[in-house]
Amino acid sequence: MSRSEMDARIQENRQLHRFELPISKGLFAAAYYRMEDGRIVLFHTEVPSEFTGRGIGSCLAQGIFDLLRASGRKAILRCPFMSRFFANHLDYLDVIAG
Repeated sequence: MSRSEMDARIQENRQLHRFELPISKGLFAAAYYRMEDGRIVLFHTEVPSEFTGRGIGSCLAQGIFDLLRASGRKAILRCPFMSRFFANHLDYLDVIAG
């Protein structure tokens, strides 16, 4: 599956306060958030252990940042993984609020 196909599959689950990327057979990667002053605070990212090291977390992060950009929303990064991803992708500066 290509990165663009994965990005297209990222969905926001507002009820569970997370962004999800389906991987296979009911498994998915997820980034959890809470709302603070109208901004999304990303605080935890999970990728099933059998899928770590395959770039899935990076696809999830990129897809989330693209969704936020498209919707005009801003994120605060409290998740170490998301912070590391952003440090290597400063072109997403416009979606980061703090």
